Amino acid sequence: MCRRWFVKAHLPGTDLEQERQALAQGEAARAAGVPVPAVRRTVTGEVIASAGGLSASVTEYVADAETAEGGLSGGRWDVLGEAVGRLHRVLARHPVGPPRTVAACEVCDVARAGRRLEELLARWAAVPPAPGGFAAWCARAAVRSLADLPEVAARLEKLPDTLTARVVHGDLASPDVLLRGEAVAAVIGFRHPGLRSAAWELGRIVLDPRTVLACPNEWIPVLARAVGAYRAANPQLSAEDLIAVPRVAAGYLACSVCPLSEPLNAPAAATPALEAYGRARHEAAGVLWERLEEAEEVLGDVLR
Repeated sequence: MCRRWFVKAHLPGTDLEQERQALAQGEAARAAGVPVPAVRRTVTGEVIASAGGLSASVTEYVADAETAEGGLSGGRWDVLGEAVGRLHRVLARHPVGPPRTVAACEVCDVARAGRRLEELLARWAAVPPAPGGFAAWCARAAVRSLADLPEVAARLEKLPDTLTARVVHGDLASPDVLLRGEAVAAVIGFRHPGLRSAAWELGRIVLDPRTVLACPNEWIPVLARAVGAYRAANPQLSAEDLIAVPRVAAGYLACSVCPLSEPLNAPAAATPALEAYGRARHEAAGVLWERLEEAEEVLGDVLR
């Protein structure tokens, strides 16, 4: 039977060294048992082939799988928590460096968010959007987000002073997790290695806005299952980091300008799907803030 492969073209201007590092990171995770597609190397052993100004990499095609973009349900919470925990445990040994602590304010940077929102509003003021469309919603949402930042800052003061930063996937979102039934078929889309908050990455995937909105009254007990599965696979991460997951996730949503800047930066990317995702992000942040203390109490009971 013929094998199928996935070919990724690397556009001109792409940092190919960073792409090589990302592929190597995926290979290391695969060698340790994380479900990552195999890389097809060139006859000279390279992970990226380049010729005539074109570059491409080839990885194993993952058949009969779907992304996590439709949200998590059933046992998928548990298997995804376990997979991310295993991935983080493996990547803690990466030569880029061992885990270290960083100030929580660096993970959810309210001051930086304020500057970016002010810059965005200045751009909207110079080019007012047509009323009624997605661009107009983005401009209004930016105003609300900026006005909400003082309250966000107050809520984030309840985070631990420091959080653990370690080598992580780097861009782990719903399109990067392929599911087959109630199993993780593959983790894809690695970025080049760097240190980021493990709590941020875990919250980014298990509290994806579409998942939260699909179960607005039930996300706390299933989050506890995912975090418990993560802890079983990676006991190295502290309980304090894991209890912080929902607060970090809510803070990250509140401090991000994605996708509010897309109608200005990349109008062609402002598709109906992006609009739905943008609205979901803002709605999900409200759901998380509303029951944050309850979620932290439940996680504390699970972890301590």
